[in-house]
Amino acid sequence: MSELPDPRFMLNRITTSEWVINDLRYSPNDPRHVVACVYELADTEVEVTWLRDLPLATRYGTAFEVLEDVERMRGSSRATRPISIPHRPPLMAT
Repeated sequence: MSELPDPRFMLNRITTSEWVINDLRYSPNDPRHVVACVYELADTEVEVTWLRDLPLATRYGTAFEVLEDVERMRGSSRATRPISIPHRPPLMAT
């Protein structure tokens, strides 16, 4: 049996054309809880207002694509194991 990890980010619909992305790591009364506001445009795109300093686009096809990009960004920023550097003895002075 595999257990899925708890999602960190959640897309919440506010109105028929507006969503917010919440960071569940923070409580609802914490200003860091809201990551972005997503607004549906007339031409079947959405526009994003980022409330955090994220180097992501401001226009997407759907609100779900915005959420996927935020999750992808979180996954790529995780620390990795250090890269090993080969060690060599010091050079002899001549």
